[in-house]
Amino acid sequence: MLDDNIRKFSDKVWLSSPTMHGPELKYMTEAYETNWMSTVGKNIDEVERMTCEQTGCKYAVALSAGTAALHMAVKLAGIKPGDKVFCSDMTFDATVNPVRYEGGEPVFIDTEYDTWNMDPVALEQAFRMYPEVKAVVVAHLYGTPGKINEIKKICDQHGAVIIEDAAESLGASYQGVQTGTFGTYGVISFNGNKIITGSAGGALLTNDKKAADKVRKWSTQARENAPWYQHEELGYNYRMSNVIAGVVRGQYPYLQEHISQKRAIYERYKEGFKDLPVSMNPYDADKSEPNFWLSCLLINNEAMCRQVRGEREALYVSEQGKSCPTEILETLAKYNAEGRPIWKPMHMQPIYRMNGFITREGSGRAGTNAYISGGELGEDGKPYDVGMDIFHRGLCLPSDNKMTEQQQEQIIQIVRSCFD
Repeated sequence: MLDDNIRKFSDKVWLSSPTMHGPELKYMTEAYETNWMSTVGKNIDEVERMTCEQTGCKYAVALSAGTAALHMAVKLAGIKPGDKVFCSDMTFDATVNPVRYEGGEPVFIDTEYDTWNMDPVALEQAFRMYPEVKAVVVAHLYGTPGKINEIKKICDQHGAVIIEDAAESLGASYQGVQTGTFGTYGVISFNGNKIITGSAGGALLTNDKKAADKVRKWSTQARENAPWYQHEELGYNYRMSNVIAGVVRGQYPYLQEHISQKRAIYERYKEGFKDLPVSMNPYDADKSEPNFWLSCLLINNEAMCRQVRGEREALYVSEQGKSCPTEILETLAKYNAEGRPIWKPMHMQPIYRMNGFITREGSGRAGTNAYISGGELGEDGKPYDVGMDIFHRGLCLPSDNKMTEQQQEQIIQIVRSCFD
């Protein structure tokens, strides 16, 4: 039971909100005072330079959103209507939707337990089933790098282009190399809740100058080099605003500070839950350095109370010594703290339920309307559908880097009380 001294937070403790420092306003004001309020200006130039400096890529194109960058990457990859594209399954739908923008058909690759990212074994299965596929969209979930070297090796063997969705993992590295630079094209996001923010915005990363130049053209309505507005191909209004770029420019110097704060939050949760039947979102400490954007919890199978989730609602039965994500999230909300469910896998989403889904066992099942404790087991005795299992047992904890240690300690006690 919770201590009687624990009260509702007077100010909401957020999942992950923007953290401003001061220079952001300076650069926004500079854009205003110099009248560079459109999609050109010094702030944009600096954001692109700083992005290259941070990630190690040769070229960065600042765009209106990470989704816009993904769309440009899919277009660069030459995806045409009807083309199948392998995609991470447990991710936000912005990873996948740009494939549909170009008429492609996403085929979802199941998740692995070591990093909660695309499973290389399942990817190899997918290439055996669909050898014609020439593009793979892979995400790094919650700031934790996936097994990107293994994935890259498989893609190279099959001549497939990698589009690396590093929207959540800016500043994270795998074997000393920044995420977003392993693929032919990479994408980062400056959305309001990311590790650094512009309130919006994103960038496409590449080492190919021709590709970068194409994106600069496409993202400004594909204007030709003519004295009038000449258009010979389809274009988009995707360029980043110089005002938003001012926010990003002011944020970049604080990236490592934010990562350090997020790591401390992760470690405090890990210590605070060490005797509970739970585990934190995992990573390979020998190979990767996450940015710890979100701290997540996975409840052990034996400690799960009965829970069922439909399309929009969830039910659970409280049991002593057990809990479930629904109970924990509802309890956090009562105390004015924000948590979230794990990303619902794409193959379970109504819009994508009829798309292909590949596990390490082979062809997977279509997503169901509801998921109840249990689930079909594969040959290794583990759940056949890993993403569905993590979604069922996992949740994202409040991970705001402005959260005080005292607030986090209270959140730890709230979570612990759910297992009493």
